[in-house]
Amino acid sequence: MIKVLFVCLGNICRSPMAEAIFRHLVQQEKLSDKIEIDSGGTGGWHTGELPHSGTRKILDKQGISYQGMKARKVSEKDWNDFDYIIAMDDQNIKDLLEINSQNEYVVIAKLMDFVANAMEQEVPDPYYTGDFDYTYELVTIGCNKLLSYIREKHNI
Repeated sequence: MIKVLFVCLGNICRSPMAEAIFRHLVQQEKLSDKIEIDSGGTGGWHTGELPHSGTRKILDKQGISYQGMKARKVSEKDWNDFDYIIAMDDQNIKDLLEINSQNEYVVIAKLMDFVANAMEQEVPDPYYTGDFDYTYELVTIGCNKLLSYIREKHNI
């Protein structure tokens, strides 16, 4: 089982959006028995909360489920539980490395690292920009490229 954790700051906008989109893609490809997906935040302010209303609205519009998702804080234990920890921006990477920089078996990367010639290197936080549509567009592109990468890398 390949395990993927998406990470942003508070785990209410970008990372749950990525978790929902990636899970949707994995289900479409009939790979749910091979890939497990979760999300978390580097901060714990929103622990236990549903995804942001803007994230829920765009996922509803696209017919993508976020059922059962609640914000949680990333912990050092996640380095043992996941193969890929995928961040939304450089600050998330920095915060993740402050939590644990010792495990060389986990791939820690930004989502947009998987997109050749990406229009953005980071996924902007719609909590601050208000542009959930643009975030959705970037996350969808990134998730598709990440899934292609994982399929090729792991021959699935």
